[in-house]
Amino acid sequence: MLEKLFGFKQGVHNVRTEIVAGITTFLTMAYILAVNPSIFGNLASTGMDTNAVFTATALAAMVGTLVMAIYAKKPFGLAPGMGLNAFFVFTVCFGMGYTWQFALTAVLIEGLIFVVLTLTNIRDLIVNAIPVTLKNAIGAGIGLFIAFIGLQNAGIIANDDSTLVVLGDITSGAPLLAVIGILITSVLLILKVQGALLIGILATTIIGIPMGITNYGGLVSTPPSLAPIFCKFELSQIFTLDMLVVVLTFLFIDMFDTIGTVIGVSTKANMVDENGKVEGLNKMFMADSIATIAGACFGTSTTTTYVESSSGVMQGGRTGLTAFTIAVCFAISLFFAPLFLAIPSAATAPALIIVGLFMITPIMKIDFEDYSESIPAFITIIMMPLAYSISDGILLGMISYVVINLLCGKYKKLNPTMYVLAVLFILKYIFI
Repeated sequence: MLEKLFGFKQGVHNVRTEIVAGITTFLTMAYILAVNPSIFGNLASTGMDTNAVFTATALAAMVGTLVMAIYAKKPFGLAPGMGLNAFFVFTVCFGMGYTWQFALTAVLIEGLIFVVLTLTNIRDLIVNAIPVTLKNAIGAGIGLFIAFIGLQNAGIIANDDSTLVVLGDITSGAPLLAVIGILITSVLLILKVQGALLIGILATTIIGIPMGITNYGGLVSTPPSLAPIFCKFELSQIFTLDMLVVVLTFLFIDMFDTIGTVIGVSTKANMVDENGKVEGLNKMFMADSIATIAGACFGTSTTTTYVESSSGVMQGGRTGLTAFTIAVCFAISLFFAPLFLAIPSAATAPALIIVGLFMITPIMKIDFEDYSESIPAFITIIMMPLAYSISDGILLGMISYVVINLLCGKYKKLNPTMYVLAVLFILKYIFI
């Protein structure tokens, strides 16, 4: 039964390991339940109900992750994407002056286009065109990126107007709690304790209570109604040039964030063949596409595969049972929101930081003596955290790979798809 539903094989996989992995992933990405409504709260005065966004966030994550679990049978969690939600609110709505209904329509169209691209294997073609070196670089870049997110969430790394970033006050408050969490989780890992990341999150949360950082606000609550934002589309704007620009931007960001996450996490989990190809890629992309469509209908921004899934994979999650566990947790969170939202970001940050260590190991497979390979790889790695974007890291890495090898006369390393992608990526930066 488990094999048919989730690809779980007796003797190969372990039920407890898969469930623990799923809970671990959920806890590292559960912050989206608080952050997404907070970001969309900026649109509250225009009728974008913040409480309804909470429900939409949980439902979009649940639907997308269920599809990933049962259809794709992979251990990845999905939820409305960070960065994409900010682009929705601050760029499309505030910067460009469009309504949130217009933006939701763009997300819906993007999801439908992704279904077409998946059915025609175009997304699969793009992934397979990425050189093996860049695939290894993507994993390493995501490692730095996710560690950077963890450091920021904990306040260990803080904003500074003159240097952009600076070391936070690690002697008190959330940063100190995160440092304690890193030590606890590190010791558990070194001692090879099963479920080290999950235990670390829970222990850090408990320690945060007397420190005044973990704020328990109750146990059970009724899910807010979706009515104010459910299926609120501006269909009259579908065939406008403005809609085309917004849709294409959503497409680029979401496509390469997802590609990067799937490649990076799958490579680290040894879920690829000798040529670096990921098995079942199209099914994972279809889950992402369906989740985006569902999320638009519920009333939230683009739903995508989460890089935090790497935390569950590092705990041993390998099948759809891990994803199913994540989906169940999101379903439960609808009714136990106060309990889940009590877990502070300082408690999940240690897991993200240490997962960054796990993810960076594919860098050892890169030939740093061959500069035609290592320079594009380095650009891919370094741009992800510095540009705060997985997609920009991939795009700039691919452009540099094609241009450098073309100028050096290494034509045999390049194929037609790579040329086409490089040109499209350059045009993206020029016109979008």
